[in-house]
Amino acid sequence: MLEKLDLTKSLSKTEYKEKMMELEPQLGKLQRECRELGIPVMIAFEGYGASGKGVQISELIKALDPRGFEVHAVKNETEEERMHPFLWRFWVKMPAKGRIAIYDSSWYRKVLIDRFDKKTKKKELSSCYESICSFEEQLTEDGMAIIKIFLAIDKKEQKKRFDKLLASKETQWRVSKGDLKRNKEFDKYQAMNEEMLTRTDTEYAPWHVVEAVDRRFATVKIYTVVIDALKHQVEEKKRKQALSQAKREEGQAEAGASVQEENLDKKQDKKLKESILAKADLSLTYSKEEYKERLDNLQKKMEKLHGELYRRRIPVVLGFEGWDAGGKGGAIKRLTEKMDPRGYVVHPTASPNDIEKAHHYLWRFWTDMPKAGHVTIFDRTWYGRVMVERIEGFCTKQEWKRAYKEINAMERDLTNAGAIVLKFWMQIDKDEQERRFTARQVNPEKQWKITDEDWRNREKWDQYEDAVNEMLIRTSTPNAPWIVVEGNCKYYARVKVLETVVNAIEKRLEEEGAV
Repeated sequence: MLEKLDLTKSLSKTEYKEKMMELEPQLGKLQRECRELGIPVMIAFEGYGASGKGVQISELIKALDPRGFEVHAVKNETEEERMHPFLWRFWVKMPAKGRIAIYDSSWYRKVLIDRFDKKTKKKELSSCYESICSFEEQLTEDGMAIIKIFLAIDKKEQKKRFDKLLASKETQWRVSKGDLKRNKEFDKYQAMNEEMLTRTDTEYAPWHVVEAVDRRFATVKIYTVVIDALKHQVEEKKRKQALSQAKREEGQAEAGASVQEENLDKKQDKKLKESILAKADLSLTYSKEEYKERLDNLQKKMEKLHGELYRRRIPVVLGFEGWDAGGKGGAIKRLTEKMDPRGYVVHPTASPNDIEKAHHYLWRFWTDMPKAGHVTIFDRTWYGRVMVERIEGFCTKQEWKRAYKEINAMERDLTNAGAIVLKFWMQIDKDEQERRFTARQVNPEKQWKITDEDWRNREKWDQYEDAVNEMLIRTSTPNAPWIVVEGNCKYYARVKVLETVVNAIEKRLEEEGAV
């Protein structure tokens, strides 16, 4: 593909000025529309060294309000970034709704420069491409405009530009040994770029190859590409808003019919659905003496293993979900009692704030993921999307249905980067929950734990049970399993959680030859 490009395309100064007088105001107007409509935009610049990425970004932002964009120069990973999955640094630099992020080199560095330099191993490539495509798909499905631009020049032109830069002391620093090596082995590096373009050119995030030998031609083409993409995104957002409004207006008349249909579907599906929760043996119990003995032994193991995790740089992600009063807090407390507080953090997940709502729903969890050697515990997790948000109508049916795939992809990225991922569902029955609620209400020191909303949620027990069963079936994977914890006996539940975590860490250390 790249070797067949016509790199002789050019524009005269007069043609360039005429076109830019027309294009610049259009781009400025579209930026304002994107801000008003809450459309986030990511523009990724890739291409050969000295192809003009910096120059073209400078030209592009001339038409933009500087208060509404940010430019990220993507270089070698920092020490902090190396201790996370490779996409982590792009999740944390993701633009909020209505803002634009421009990347001088991007997440494609992992399969291009890092691959050429052999930092990315051949066996990693497929999973890297899978992660990239999943990353782009879930963002675009959530309303992100992703514009990917590849600047193409040939080997001869690149060498000429490098020589010019090297001839001046002021610009020599811009040419690295890696740049010169990639020019020397241009055909090899071009093949890597060809593969990247082929494997990641998708309907939701297509590539735009720009002939970049002539700077003026490249600038005009980039403006045209960005304007066309943003126009499409603005039109699509307006269309969806109009459709949503029409549905709301029609909804009242059709509400009764759709509720009846939904209830019928539930009755038909009930027999076909597998109930994982129903299989939990809630009679399992330990005496106080058994509990104390097992707890002491497991906590001592956990104390030792926590140090080994840090030494061997193994990250751990533990997610806790369950019924209200199911024992999440008690289990987390016993799990962490003997751990070094410098090496773990517990994140209690509440309703998203305004900043979090301005991003993809997984963004706030990505920003809190542990670096290598550390443990992060989530008290409530990203699974709120397919439970409370689903049941309470805080997201659309389309959004929670696709969340299973998005969550599996996130957890796959974590485990591919070496993390141990375990998810616990704290299971109690309805009678036990009522007993615990009542006990909290009569205890002044625990009244803060119970709210009117907790009692209201009991009325939707069956709906939540269906949602949880579907969640467990769709998102329990070999590398990121769900563990249903029989929780009517708090002693049993706390021991099972600790035992599961200890066993998982010991298994990993054994696989790595550490024990």
